Amino acid sequence: MSTPPPPATAPDRRTLIADTAIGLVADAGLRGLTHRAVDGAAALPAGSTSYYFRTRTALIGACYRRLAELDLADFDGDAPAVGSDRNAAAGALGALLYRWLTAGRARQLARFELSLEAARNTELEAELHQAGLGARARAAAVLAALGARRPQESAELLAAWTDGLLYDRLAGALARSRPAPDRAELTATARRMIDAALTGP
Repeated sequence: MSTPPPPATAPDRRTLIADTAIGLVADAGLRGLTHRAVDGAAALPAGSTSYYFRTRTALIGACYRRLAELDLADFDGDAPAVGSDRNAAAGALGALLYRWLTAGRARQLARFELSLEAARNTELEAELHQAGLGARARAAAVLAALGARRPQESAELLAAWTDGLLYDRLAGALARSRPAPDRAELTATARRMIDAALTGP
């Protein structure tokens, strides 16, 4: 096995490995995710991926954490302070959906594929759960500002609807026949989801 890189390079190397693994899953599904494949695709010395992530489960866990980090960065970039303005919130969510259906399409496909693995591997359940907390906390804060009486419950609903919309547009039965993503249409849909999430006792 090749001599591992010095510890000082570990953070950058770990990110490179996770990003490469996510790309491989987007392109070839989980069957394409191996330590050797990541080494090759990232142009790393043989054995580098297994040095940082000894098992496939550890590698998938790294993907969960990186996906959450990237999604939160998108959320923070597209969702400036919206206060109590539902139209501003809908515009921010519409922009986020548009980003994830276009430039971030491959990453979202990988996220769905990788998430299913946690249903088969109990070692990954906690990793996936932890990775999903950040986005829900952000959504709860926005919904609280918009007047939600139970922001956490409302955030759970909004997250579920968002995932459902993304899955339908990216991999659902009609995904290939749908027109290209339209930001105005997505913003209108986002407003309907926000209004629905805010409705309740």
